[in-house]
Amino acid sequence: MSTVDLIMPKLGESIMEATILKWHKQPGDKVAMDESVLDIATDKVDSEVPSIAEGIIQEILFKENDVVPIGTVIARISKSGAASVSAAPVETSKAATNQSNVNIESIPYQPSAVKEVNATNSSARFYSPLVLNIAQSEGIGMAELENIPGTGQDGRVSKKDILAYVSNKKSGTANSIPTSTPAASIPPAIISNDGPVSNETSAPVQYQGNVEIIEMDRMRKLIAKHMVDSKKTSPHVTSFAECDVTNLVLWREKVKKEFEKREGEKITFTPLFIEAIVKNLKKYPLLSSSLDGDRIIVKKDLNIGMATALPSGNLIVPVIKNADQLNLVGLTKQVNGLAKAARNNKLKPDDTMGGTFTLTNVGTFGSIMGTPIINQPQVAIMAVGAIKKRPMVIETPQGDTIGIRHMMYISLSYDHRIIDGALGSSFLNAVSKELENFDSERTF
Repeated sequence: MSTVDLIMPKLGESIMEATILKWHKQPGDKVAMDESVLDIATDKVDSEVPSIAEGIIQEILFKENDVVPIGTVIARISKSGAASVSAAPVETSKAATNQSNVNIESIPYQPSAVKEVNATNSSARFYSPLVLNIAQSEGIGMAELENIPGTGQDGRVSKKDILAYVSNKKSGTANSIPTSTPAASIPPAIISNDGPVSNETSAPVQYQGNVEIIEMDRMRKLIAKHMVDSKKTSPHVTSFAECDVTNLVLWREKVKKEFEKREGEKITFTPLFIEAIVKNLKKYPLLSSSLDGDRIIVKKDLNIGMATALPSGNLIVPVIKNADQLNLVGLTKQVNGLAKAARNNKLKPDDTMGGTFTLTNVGTFGSIMGTPIINQPQVAIMAVGAIKKRPMVIETPQGDTIGIRHMMYISLSYDHRIIDGALGSSFLNAVSKELENFDSERTF
C-alpha cells in the first residue's frame, strides 16, 4: 500500500497558516491528479488545494474552519485504493476545540520588531506571533513560556502546545512553572491584537433602539486588523496635489475604440496612472521600500498593487509584477486580467504577493480625494480621486484666460519614519506633472 501526504501549501513568505473553508472530498472518495480537494483561505486570498496523486482519500486530519500551519499534513491519499478510510476528520484535542475562547485571528502583517525581540531574548527559542499573542492574553510570562514543552520543529511551542498548557493550567493539571517574569514583559511591539481578547463569559452588550447586528465575515475581520496594525506600525502623513489631466482624458477618449479593436482590451485610466507612478518611482526609489528594524530595504523590482473592490464589498490588492518593464498595452492587459480574476474569485496566492507600492482609485466611487492607509510592509500608497470638469485659470503667452479643464486630486499617504514631507511632496508633484504633461499625440 502506498500513501501520499497532502500538506498545507506555502502561499507566500508572510503566510504562516491558512483556514480550511470547505472539503470537496471525503474519506473513501476517489480523487484524480490535480483535482481540487479543498478550499483554503488566508488573509490575502482564497485558494484551492489540488491533489498531488491519483487514488482514494484515506484520511482527513482537520475539519472545516480549522486554522492549520503551513507544511502540516492535512489529508492522506491511498494510491493503491486498498487502504482503510477514516469515517470522519480526526478530532482535535480538547484544548484545540476550545481555541474559540481565545479568538485569535490570522496576522496579515507582523512588524519586523519580532525578529529584534527574538534576537535579544536570553533564549534562542523562537516563538511565533500567534503563540506570543495567546501567551500575552492568558497572562503567561516569558519565564513560564520558556518551560512549556514544544512539539513543533526544533522543539518550538506550537499553538496546540500553548492551548493545551492553558487548558491544563485552568484545570489544575499543568506542571508548576516559575512565573517570575510578568506577562507584561512580553514586548507589546510584537502583540498585534488591538483590544482585550474576547471572553465568552462576559455579559452581552445591550443596544438601544432599532438596530441590526451584522457579523463580520472572515475577510472583513482580517481587513480591519490589517488596517489597525498599519496605523499602529507607521506614522501616517498625507500630502495632496491638484492635477490637470485634460490631455490624458482627451487622448483616451480618442483612442479607446481603436485600442479595444486592436488589442481586445478596454483601456481604463488605471494603467495610465500606473505608468506615471513607475516612471517617478525610479526617480524617487525610497517610495518603493520597506523598513526592517533600523534598515531601509529599497525594492528594485517595482511591483504595483492596485486596490480592487470585490462583489462582497471587501477589498483585495492584486499586484502587477515588474510594472516598469511593461508598456501601456502590457499594463492594460495585467490590470484588466487581475481585476477580472478578483471579481470572479480566481486570484492565485501569488497574485497578491510582493507589492512594493499601492494605487487606490477612490474616484471610482465618486470621491474627489482620499487619505488611504498604507499597505504594510510598504511605505506609501497613492489615491486618485474622481475627474471633474472645472473652470480654471490657464496661463498663455498672451496672458491668463479661463477655460474648462478636467481636474483631479491625487493624494499620497507615506510612512514618516522613512519618508519626510519634502520627499513625499516632491514625488507626488512629479507624478502630477507627468500626468499633466501627457503627450496627447502618442501612440499605444
